Amino acid sequence: MNFRIVCYILGRLIMAEAIILLIPLVMAWWGREPSLTAFLLSLLTAAGTGGFLLWNGRVQVDQLTMREGIAVTGLGWILATALGMLPYVCGGYLGVLDALFESISGFTGTGATVMEQLADKPSSILFWRMMTHWFGGLGIIVIFIALLPQTGQSTVYMYNAETTGPTRERVLPRLRDMTKALFSIYLLFTFLAFWVYLFCGLMPMDALTHAMSTIGTGGFSTYDDNAMHFDSMPLEGWMTFFMILAGGNFGLYYRVWRKGPGVLRRNTEFKAYLAMELLAMLLITLNLMYGMGLDPGQAFRYASFQVGSISTTGFVSADFDQWPGFSKGILLVLMICGGCAGSTAGGMKVSRMVLLVRNAWAIVHQKISPRRVVEVRMNGSKVDAEVLLRVGQFFFLYILFIVFWALLLTADGLSCFDAISISVTTMGSVGPAFGIAGATCTYAGLSVFAKSILCIAMLLGRLEMFTLLVMLSPDFWQKGSRW
Repeated sequence: MNFRIVCYILGRLIMAEAIILLIPLVMAWWGREPSLTAFLLSLLTAAGTGGFLLWNGRVQVDQLTMREGIAVTGLGWILATALGMLPYVCGGYLGVLDALFESISGFTGTGATVMEQLADKPSSILFWRMMTHWFGGLGIIVIFIALLPQTGQSTVYMYNAETTGPTRERVLPRLRDMTKALFSIYLLFTFLAFWVYLFCGLMPMDALTHAMSTIGTGGFSTYDDNAMHFDSMPLEGWMTFFMILAGGNFGLYYRVWRKGPGVLRRNTEFKAYLAMELLAMLLITLNLMYGMGLDPGQAFRYASFQVGSISTTGFVSADFDQWPGFSKGILLVLMICGGCAGSTAGGMKVSRMVLLVRNAWAIVHQKISPRRVVEVRMNGSKVDAEVLLRVGQFFFLYILFIVFWALLLTADGLSCFDAISISVTTMGSVGPAFGIAGATCTYAGLSVFAKSILCIAMLLGRLEMFTLLVMLSPDFWQKGSRW
């Protein structure tokens, strides 16, 4: 392990976070808000930490190996979220654990909040919450590579440690060109959502913050009642569109821009994603009509928004905790599935679900006809056995952690269903759950123990477990170990 290279890159990453803190700092200064001191102290702390790491670092980034790449990504997320909590703590808005929870939830795009009475909070603090969503949505490492020049292509190890999905496909041969393309699409979608929300009647600040939260698939709002605050059918329709859009693969969107919409028709995951969303909308609409007596228009309005939201952001337009059990069961399945690989959404990813189903179907066919060779195909191509093995391993570990966190939460006094839903939603970076952390509730009432394990669950879910788990091995940090 070359600790000096790790320190150097971490130093640059933290200095970049210090620069980002200038935005809410200027907002606080311009509005003469009491949060000015909090942001000033946070900025100085971040700059001091970044400077210290740079001082002890070394510039040879081209010597980065897989081990350093994993270390930078894992430690980078831990440091970024730890420093991201400082404005909440220094301003006295949250305690240390609650502030860390809010920061991790923001950067990971979970949207599980412990902050209440948002109307009493300064605009700069609320804007910082949304910024954590936006920078964490696409990935702090991806944005870091896109905006800051690096020496050498070995930063691919950092990119691979952060990106999601069963494979690491590249839409452009050069990593920095690819990350710049992804960031440009991310910026474009945010800009479009901002203007659409403006035309739907939102004030400029509300339009910007909710556009950042939508495209970053976070779910934070500037209001305690979330999207229910606006009670606008056109706005909910457009938010549903942008949420589903953000749940798609950004690399796929780049190929659509270069090669035309025919790329979408040939992409197995995207077709499965849209089919899953439409089927869930239809089933929940029917269940709300016949189970709660809602008229078709109202039932579809609530169903479409929450289906798009639960798969991606976690925004809330209705108290789905009061819905029939069948509808809540569908939402729970969507929390587990999440969005597409390469999107800003969380969950297991639709591509893995497709591969699991097709692999199981292939095994069934081989049992019926042992001599028959059955291939698992994705996007018209055969999927390697190694990829299928990794998908199976990921699925086992993902479900194992959901069960483990749920058991710990039940030991802390939560009911079984509440514990399972909270475990699923934090691992899947969704946010709202059922019961004590339902659509109209926050996570503020949970114990110190519960919040602590959920902080770990959110980080594990966002980095797809292996990046952080491998860092627990003593061999990972030893100089002479082979990687």
